[in-house]
Amino acid sequence: MTAATAPPAPAGSPARGTAPLAGAGTLLRFAARRDRVRLPVWTAALVLGTVTTAGSYRDLYPTAEARRSTAETMSSPAALAMSGPERFLADYGYGAMLGHQMLGFTAVLVALMSVLTVTRHTRAEEESGRAELVRSAAVGRHAPLAAALALAVLTNAVLACVMALGLGGLGLPGAGWGGSLLYGAAHAAVGLVFTAVAAVTVQLTAHARGASGAALAVLGLAYVLRAAGDVGGGALSWLSPVGWAQRTYVYVDDRWWPLLLALGAAAAGTTLAVRLSTRRDLGAGLRPARSGRPHATAALTHPLGFALRLHRGLLTGFAVGLAAMGAAYGAVLGDAEEMLADVAALEDALAELGGADLAESFAAMVMIVLAVVAAVYVVLAALRPRAEESGRRAEPLLATALSRTRWAGSHLAVALAGGTLLLLLAGLGFGAAGAAATGDGSLVPALTGAALAYAPALWVTAGVAAALYGWLPQATALAWVMPVLAFVVGYLGPLLQLPQWLSRLSPFGHVPRLPAEPVDWTPLVVLTLLAAALIASGLAGFRRRDVVMA
Repeated sequence: MTAATAPPAPAGSPARGTAPLAGAGTLLRFAARRDRVRLPVWTAALVLGTVTTAGSYRDLYPTAEARRSTAETMSSPAALAMSGPERFLADYGYGAMLGHQMLGFTAVLVALMSVLTVTRHTRAEEESGRAELVRSAAVGRHAPLAAALALAVLTNAVLACVMALGLGGLGLPGAGWGGSLLYGAAHAAVGLVFTAVAAVTVQLTAHARGASGAALAVLGLAYVLRAAGDVGGGALSWLSPVGWAQRTYVYVDDRWWPLLLALGAAAAGTTLAVRLSTRRDLGAGLRPARSGRPHATAALTHPLGFALRLHRGLLTGFAVGLAAMGAAYGAVLGDAEEMLADVAALEDALAELGGADLAESFAAMVMIVLAVVAAVYVVLAALRPRAEESGRRAEPLLATALSRTRWAGSHLAVALAGGTLLLLLAGLGFGAAGAAATGDGSLVPALTGAALAYAPALWVTAGVAAALYGWLPQATALAWVMPVLAFVVGYLGPLLQLPQWLSRLSPFGHVPRLPAEPVDWTPLVVLTLLAAALIASGLAGFRRRDVVMA
């Protein structure tokens, strides 16, 4: 008697007869457990930031005259490009103000959260090899993608509900429950679109960073189209998901139908992603890998050159973004006096920073925002050795004559120099655009120097990340406390009248607020010495511990 036997399934393929979505529920629960801290923190930060800002409007703009004056100053092209369409200015109540000033900004953050969630649970899993192990069991071909999409959709839905409840519960005049529900739904709609965008980009490239970068490039294009459309006739804004959310005119007209465009785009993108996923092998991308040089360049044979090669994409993206961000703030510097006039609470907050006029105080406040964005890059770059180590790419290098200090130190050197470069570009963009707007050429060196004053605080941020990596590699996520704390106490602190001692908890709180304050070299020197001590401690800890694989 003979019996026919089926050949074993190739590695990475589900067993024959397995339904395409088999195991998706289990993978969804597993992904939710992995992100049980990450996603609640994202949600809480977005909701608290929105609700706190909305609640502060009563104090910032207590009278109709103050709101009317703000609406007049926000009608300039530069202000519209930074905020939103001019329709909001027709009746600039508290709700319209929130939709105009905050919706576009927070929608971008929701899109970022969605992109990172999808890439983390799809392409990053394939790149690490864990997806192949999972797919060798009774798991359907589309189950990992379905689980990642479901997690992102559920997160956006929860965010929309909690944000609506928070805003509706404020009882803010002009911000009723109907508009609050639409406000939350608009954020979720943008998140769903970029969930689908990320689902497509993870099919195109074999690397998580490339997939995230491509999706964020689409996000950047969407923001640019929105800004250009709001300044111009408005047609370009209809090409942007961010523009669709703002065209709901929440708290003004409360139009729900633009969100149908977002739902349609999300459905189309998801369908495309599923079809593309059937055309590629597990672990591969549809876009073929670019052929490398037959021989490595001289720079790649040294740790610093190799580290710079690994970081160049991230550094380039942040450099372009911060230069553009600085230029955007500089474009409205000439209108700062008029924009901030009659806003008593904001004037009081800026007065605490010093400065001969409101423009200088406004510039000092903007500097902390630019420094916080640069700090985000510094944390990402300083923690890159952790990703290399857990991805098992560090061990082959450390098995050679390359010392641990040189390997980890090369990444830290790129983080330190890269962060300083970002401050330089942001300051130059801010100063150049400010000089063009005001006709004062002295702003270029003044604002460039003001931005560079935050370099020691960035170095301390890198030092904290290095110390955590060296001694407590499982706790490196705590390094993100540094940019978050800097934003809360440095930017929101003066607006919310937080105690002064809180600002001293952050290294950014010890930096002189140039150009509103005179230069004080003592805290800058102390911060530099503290950064050196933290980095030395982190490298010493890394030399003494085992290489961690997970």
